[in-house]
Amino acid sequence: MLAFASAVVALLASFATVGSTIPLFNIYRAQDGFSSADISLTVVAYSVGTLGTLLGTGRLSNYTGRRPVSIASLAFLIAGTLTLLNVHHIGILIAGRLLMGFGAGLASSSLTSYIVDAAPARPAWLASVASSQPVMLGLAVGAVVSGALVQFGPWPRDLVYIVDIGFLLLAAVMVAVSPETVTRTSGGWRSLRPSVHLPVGVRDLLPVAAAVFLAIWATGAFYQAFVPALVKDQLGTDSPLVLGLVFAAYMGASALGAPIGGRFTVAGAQRVGMVGFVAGWMGLVTAIATGALPVFITATVLAGAGQGVAISAATRALLHGGTSADRAPILAVVYLVSYSGASIPSLISAQLSGAFSLPQISLGYGGLALLATLFTALSAHNPRTPAISESPVSVAGSRQRGQPVTIWTTEPDLPATECAALIPN
Repeated sequence: MLAFASAVVALLASFATVGSTIPLFNIYRAQDGFSSADISLTVVAYSVGTLGTLLGTGRLSNYTGRRPVSIASLAFLIAGTLTLLNVHHIGILIAGRLLMGFGAGLASSSLTSYIVDAAPARPAWLASVASSQPVMLGLAVGAVVSGALVQFGPWPRDLVYIVDIGFLLLAAVMVAVSPETVTRTSGGWRSLRPSVHLPVGVRDLLPVAAAVFLAIWATGAFYQAFVPALVKDQLGTDSPLVLGLVFAAYMGASALGAPIGGRFTVAGAQRVGMVGFVAGWMGLVTAIATGALPVFITATVLAGAGQGVAISAATRALLHGGTSADRAPILAVVYLVSYSGASIPSLISAQLSGAFSLPQISLGYGGLALLATLFTALSAHNPRTPAISESPVSVAGSRQRGQPVTIWTTEPDLPATECAALIPN
C-alpha cells in the first residue's frame, strides 16, 4: 500500500504544480510586461517538453524501474518550479515551463504505471481511477489553490511555488522509501527510440481522430495562453481565483465527459462530444462579445465535457483491436498529433496577436472547432476490423458442461497507464 499511496500523491503533486502557474500569468503580464504572444510561447515550450519525454522515455520505467524515473520526473518539476521563483524575463518563464513539461511527460508514463502496478486487487476499478483521475484533479486543484494563494496570501509571486516544492519533495521522499514493482532489465537504451505507426486496420480512422485531437488540444492551449488576458480584459475581473476556477472548470468537466462517451459507439461518441464541444465554443464567443462571465464559465463546462467525450472516443477508436505491442506506437501517433494541435496554433496565434484582438483570435479558435466538428459529423465511422483482446476470458458454460468457453472482448479499454498522457493540459 505504501507504493500505491506514494505514487498517487506524487501524481497529484506533479499536475497540481503544472496547473498552479496559470493564475500567475496576469501578474506577469501586468508587472513584467509579458504579452499574450509571450504566454503562447510558454505553452509551446511546455508541449515540446512533454511530447519529447513521452516519445523518448515513455517506456523507460519498464526497464529501469518505476522509482528512478518517477523521482526524475519530480526532480524536473522541482527544477522548473525553482526557475519560476525568479520570473522577470519571458525566457525564464519559458525555461521553467519547458522543465515542467519534461517532468509532466515522465510522470505521465512512470507514475501512472507505478499506480497500476501497486494498486490493490480489490476493488477492481481502483487502479483505473487512481491512475487517471489524479491528473485532472491535480490540474484543477492546483489552479484553484494557486488562485486563492495569489489573491489572498502573502508573496503572490512566490508562495504557491514554495508550497509546490514542499509537496514535490514530500512526494519524492515517499517514492524513495517505497518498494519497487519492476525488476531492472536490459533494453532501456533501445526503449528511447520512438516507434510511430498505425495498424492497417485503423488507419482510415486517423483523419477524424486527428481533427478531434487538433481542435481539442488547440483549445487547451488557448485556455493557457489567452484566457488569462480574456478574463481580465473582456470579462472584467483580474481575480486570480476566478481565473483558476475557469481553468479548473474546463479540466474538471473533461473528466466527467469521458465516462459518458462509453455509452455510445466510437463514431457516435465522437459526434456527440464534438457537438457539445462546439456548442461550448459558441457560448464562449458569445460571452467574450458580451462580457458575461457566468456565460463564459457555463460554456467552459460544456466545452470541457464535450471534449472529454470526443477525445476518449477518438483514442478508443485508434486502439481498437490493438495488441500490447501496438499501443506504444499508436499512442506515439496520438501524442504527435495532439501536441502539434497545442503548439502550431499557439505559434501562429503568437505571431498574429499583434495584428488581431483577443476576441478575433478567439473567433479563429472557434472556427477551427467548428471545422473539426463538421468533418467529424460527416466522416466519423466505427472500426471495421473485429477487436481481439490480448488474452481470452474463460467462463463456465461451454458445449460440454464444465469445460471453459473462450470469450473475446469486442472493444478493449484504453489502458489506465496511458490515460493521463492524453489529457489536454
